Amino acid sequence: ETAAAGAVGLETLLPASLQLFHNQSVSLAKLIKTMTLNPATLLGLPSGRITPGAPADLIIFDTDVPFILDRERLRSKSKNTPFDGHKMQGRVMQTIVNGKTIFGG
Repeated sequence: ETAAAGAVGLETLLPASLQLFHNQSVSLAKLIKTMTLNPATLLGLPSGRITPGAPADLIIFDTDVPFILDRERLRSKSKNTPFDGHKMQGRVMQTIVNGKTIFGG
């Protein structure tokens, strides 16, 4: 028997986290560090920073793009999200992995 898919996190992490920035609970710099450098450091990975020799894994995002999250528009197979129908703000515009654009741009 197949278990039900879990909640989508990848596509909702940025706009959900940006709520903390928009309500002035946390600075954008701290939010970015918390989501990039800190996990990479904890796992002993060279990513999460922009330095010579580090993987060129980046996202370009707009903190201010407003939208209503619609679970049917998610690209993930799982459509489970607690944010369906919520007003969100902030979108990934481009994703770069190992120096190559894989989304947007």
